[in-house]
Amino acid sequence: MRISLWVSVIVVAGLFGWGAWQRRWIADDGLIVLRTVRNLLAGNGPVFNAGERVEANTSTVWTYLIYVGAWVGGPVQLEYVALYLALTLSVLGVVFTMLGTARLYAPSLRGRRALMLPAGALVYIAVPPARDFATSGLENGLVLAYLGLLWWMMVCWSQALRAPGPANAAPVFRGGPPTIRRQPVGPASNARSVSGFFDGALAFVAGMSVLIRPELALIGGLALVMMLIAARDWRRRGLIVLAGGLVPVAYEIFRMGYYGLIFPGTALAKDASGSKWSQGFVYLSNFNNPYLLWAPAILLIGLAAVVMVTRGRPWGIRHTTAPGQGWLARTVQSPQAVVAFMLVSGLLQALYWIRQGGDFMHGRVLLTPLFCLLAPIAVIPLVLPDGRRMARGAGYLFVGATSLLWVSIVGWSLWVANSSGMGPDATRVTYSGIVDERRFYAQATGNAHPLTAADYLDYPRMRAVMTAIENTPDGALLLPAGNYDQWDVVPAIPPPPDAPPDVKGRTGPHTVFFTNLGMLGMNVGLDVRVIDQIGLANPLAAHTARLEDGRIGHDKNLFPDWAVAEGPFLKTRPFIPAYLDEDWIAQAEAALECPATDAMLNAIRGEMGPRRFLSNLMHAYSLTQYRIDRVPLYELERCGLEVPEPMREPYTGMPATGP
Repeated sequence: MRISLWVSVIVVAGLFGWGAWQRRWIADDGLIVLRTVRNLLAGNGPVFNAGERVEANTSTVWTYLIYVGAWVGGPVQLEYVALYLALTLSVLGVVFTMLGTARLYAPSLRGRRALMLPAGALVYIAVPPARDFATSGLENGLVLAYLGLLWWMMVCWSQALRAPGPANAAPVFRGGPPTIRRQPVGPASNARSVSGFFDGALAFVAGMSVLIRPELALIGGLALVMMLIAARDWRRRGLIVLAGGLVPVAYEIFRMGYYGLIFPGTALAKDASGSKWSQGFVYLSNFNNPYLLWAPAILLIGLAAVVMVTRGRPWGIRHTTAPGQGWLARTVQSPQAVVAFMLVSGLLQALYWIRQGGDFMHGRVLLTPLFCLLAPIAVIPLVLPDGRRMARGAGYLFVGATSLLWVSIVGWSLWVANSSGMGPDATRVTYSGIVDERRFYAQATGNAHPLTAADYLDYPRMRAVMTAIENTPDGALLLPAGNYDQWDVVPAIPPPPDAPPDVKGRTGPHTVFFTNLGMLGMNVGLDVRVIDQIGLANPLAAHTARLEDGRIGHDKNLFPDWAVAEGPFLKTRPFIPAYLDEDWIAQAEAALECPATDAMLNAIRGEMGPRRFLSNLMHAYSLTQYRIDRVPLYELERCGLEVPEPMREPYTGMPATGP
């Protein structure tokens, strides 16, 4: 069985790694993370723009993991640090999951002849988005590694209490994963200390879920609840709470004090607590339809049923009654409960994302629930009949059924692995707002594997923005023009004529207002402020209300008039483009004086010190809840501020009076 297991693991890991490498790329959103890492390396802190404390990345662990990788890697380009980390973690996630599932079945197969065959793992790596996001520079690979490790550790934890021998038998853990041997009573205290260490390690891993991705707290939190229920005494419960909560709570205090928010800025920008059920079901359909995911679901359910029959005594385990453990505790700390935990976790993740509306990237956010649901059957045992537990005829019947179902899964996997996915709609933004992100950027850049920021210079407007920055040494606000080869320029306010020579000689500020933050932020210097209308890096946009009919993931849209109003830029004609309104700019400038808005901006732009940190900490909830109206006139009304005098007379249809 061990040989077949390791052959399966090596084959699946090799296929997944090779398939992901064939589709290697770094997404624009992956480059957003790297801009933050650049600022960390430059000493500006974990920010997207220097001097503005905005958390533009969802995964805290992924950001700092790349930072450590860049620090260790030295001269290695950041994009390649992210690429290799993502690929390695993706493959490790699949490996951990297969080993965890094999361990789940191992006790009931002891002394029997069986082959371990990949099943759910094959289904996962066959789905094209799984290979797309294995290298995308996003945290998907980290999520896989985390889930695989948590699954493996939970299975080990569930098997900590095995069939007892004499009354004085005690559990012993060796090499991390728990195993049970018959031991004299003497070493029992040592076994308990090792058991406590393993519980602490598992609690730590479970607690880190919220820093991998916030919604994974549904998984890690459930694991911690199970551990607390199964704990033998209050001392063990205290250890679990401390190990599981220390780092997340400490970082949450830092986030509230430093960023003035109770969750990542990306969650604020996308209103992660909101709901768009109809769009969520569109997203689910978009993921299912190209691959007919219901087909492997039926086949895997059939395989699971066969495994349940052929494995013999339930999970091959009889629990001891440890001191302080009642019926509920023993039930929770059991393989059956851990399987239910993973399945429920997958369903909760799927439900969360469907409620949220999914994503604009094809399949991306549903990969996590798919991975969870497939974990308990990542590999399956093909039990060879031995005539001891069932008649050989029945045994061969089950072998035939298992083989037929497994071959069907292999056939489906081969078909899906070579499918065209979304087909002709892959690179078009249709009514659903969903695209195949990798193919979209490969087509837009003309590069099959866009990996570095330099590769994205071939994306529309990118080379033009570099030219525009070079041609405006005195500073400017750059706005995307209708022509992909140029940018509209709003000049910076020049220094007064009587300014000292050192002031006159300074290079003016540059701000670029554009949706694609990653490719832009990584191609320009850290002295260039890069903001967007969606709110990932723009605090004003982030604090606007979500548009009900906006494209999913892009459903906030701040008018560029605000960017002119809040910056040191000329705000009247002829210095502003024709599509901007002088009155709107004046109204936005007045609206920025709203006391609550000023306090919100000061929380992230004011000089950081102990008083600022404590103030942000105390007001983080109210700052997170604060919203402004994206229409300047309505924002003035909301704040009770006076409307500035119009720059020109409003059009009435009557001839102008006067000479």
